[in-house]
Amino acid sequence: MNQWVIALPFITVALLISLGLYTILFKRNLIKMIMGLAIIQNGVNLFLVSLAYREGYAAPIWTSAPGEDMVLPTSHALTLTSIVIGLATTALMLSFVIMLKKHKGSVDSFKNRRCRE
Repeated sequence: MNQWVIALPFITVALLISLGLYTILFKRNLIKMIMGLAIIQNGVNLFLVSLAYREGYAAPIWTSAPGEDMVLPTSHALTLTSIVIGLATTALMLSFVIMLKKHKGSVDSFKNRRCRE
């Protein structure tokens, strides 16, 4: 199998994490920064799933073929846990941004840098 095809998920992971880091570091809008964090979380989830892939192994679910080699389900369980935690933290951050917009009138990170009355 071609080496580029094998490395494609890891190249995609590097691009997703780089795009998310760029968004967090260089954007001023808090909602865009939260979107960048979500992109990083998706890149990490893709990395965990890519690590679990093995050529010729079966998915870690119940099958009628007991003689097949199965992939260890640990990374899949970690990915599901990461998705749930990412959803909860993203919802919490967005609710903070909504409250900040109501009280300060802006979602610009430079304008809301200090907590002034």
